[in-house]
Amino acid sequence: MRYCATWRGSKMDGRDFSLRQLQILFSISRELSSGNALSVMLDGVIAILEQEAGFERGTIAILKASGRELAIDISRGLSPREIEKGWYSIGEGVLGRVAETGTPALIPRIAEDPSFLDKTGARREVSLENLSFLCVPITSRGKNIGTLSCDRPASDDESLLNKDLLFLQAVADLIGRVVQARRKQKAELEALERENRQLKKHLSERADAGRSDRIIGNSSAMAALYTQIAQVAPLDTLVLIRGETGTGKELVARTLHEKSARQDKPFVAVNCAAIPETLLESELFGHTKGAFTGAAGSRRGFFEEAEGGTLFLDEIGDMSSSAQSRLLRVIQEKEMYTVGSSRPRKIDVRLICATNKNLEEAVQAGNFREDLYYRINVMSLFIPPLRDRGADILLLADYFIETYARRHEKKITRLSTPAIEMLSAYHWPGNVRELENVIERAVIVSFSSVIDAHDLPPSLQMKEKLSAEAPGQPGLAEKIAVYEKELIIDALKDARGNQAEAARLLHTTKRVIQYKITKYGIAYKKFRTGGA
Repeated sequence: MRYCATWRGSKMDGRDFSLRQLQILFSISRELSSGNALSVMLDGVIAILEQEAGFERGTIAILKASGRELAIDISRGLSPREIEKGWYSIGEGVLGRVAETGTPALIPRIAEDPSFLDKTGARREVSLENLSFLCVPITSRGKNIGTLSCDRPASDDESLLNKDLLFLQAVADLIGRVVQARRKQKAELEALERENRQLKKHLSERADAGRSDRIIGNSSAMAALYTQIAQVAPLDTLVLIRGETGTGKELVARTLHEKSARQDKPFVAVNCAAIPETLLESELFGHTKGAFTGAAGSRRGFFEEAEGGTLFLDEIGDMSSSAQSRLLRVIQEKEMYTVGSSRPRKIDVRLICATNKNLEEAVQAGNFREDLYYRINVMSLFIPPLRDRGADILLLADYFIETYARRHEKKITRLSTPAIEMLSAYHWPGNVRELENVIERAVIVSFSSVIDAHDLPPSLQMKEKLSAEAPGQPGLAEKIAVYEKELIIDALKDARGNQAEAARLLHTTKRVIQYKITKYGIAYKKFRTGGA
């Protein structure tokens, strides 16, 4: 056997090869640039070497991660059992020596060289007297990562074998470059995936910091709200909560208070729309004895009751002009006047406001003070309507079933599939408050342990489209379903098909995941082996 150390690192050009070899190299380069899986491309390279270049029993052996063993990975002409035998320690046999030294090896006649091991036994029925063996290293980033080897009919003209060896080295160099590019691509992809996981973890931690046992929901819209709550809760700034009626604005306000430094102080909630206009100022700021007809004694206002804590003014858009003026002064000066008193009183209260009205339109119409609007709109939080919260509907429904079944002493555990379909299809104009009322009614009228479709009010059986949709075009519901299915598939991939773990990753229940898997026809079992 000859080791051709002088070829290591040598440069090759077209003058080293015949026209036929250049054509074969071109075919091999096209195969390696096909974009197929690496194993498929390497198998194609071996096929070209045998079919077009006349080599036999071509094999590619790859160095294992330990760096101490070499195993045949791609081959033609070897049975699976023979491939299993193709393991070599570094330095063992011809393949092990080439992998160790990075030097090509040539055996003109295999029968005359005892270093050839033939561990696979693939040449038991072949005359070794008339067979040559060629082996070259495959390198990537200057390191030996494997070997390329082939058999060749023996020839008395050793220069032909030398040209074949040089040709195989050129093929191995092409393979090494592709392997290097693929490894770089894999490393970049893994880096992006790590960055993505870290970002998701960071966002999840920020969102978790804004969660509350009072608020139920894991949709992307709610996750964004949780993140905002976590950002603004520790600050002592004014907050304006916006959202439709029934979305839970007071719950968000309470969460902001509970996660603030004022959590041990009072939280006072006031619905401005529920207090008559003539009494609102007295209720907010208090009054002295004799301040107005019927004021038989002094009374503390809501601002005084919330001293040191948080005052939540709901439906602030319904506040009278006079009350708006007094509120503006309180915000600006941090002091207030009790109705009937001329002495100001310093206050220390965090103010949170809420409205379901369009305050910008109210300002333009002259119904709301522009200067007050800018004062209270320092930080604005938007609570999404229930119709935009996807699977949160079922989470909330489960929560309300448990709550009202316990309250009314009934053994109701779940919703039937038709009932789930009805709840998911309904547009919920009354939002969470309407859903709560619907579930309480269903719990009361149900005679079994399962809430069925006939237990729900007739209004839920009337599906209303949110908007006109062009014929043949996917509507909002279809687009949401596609996005929801993708989220579930991603979670199942991460959880390797474990439905309970996927539910945990999506902050939902296993039953919701099982229902969605059935609804979308997701073959979750294929993810148990990490398949895509």
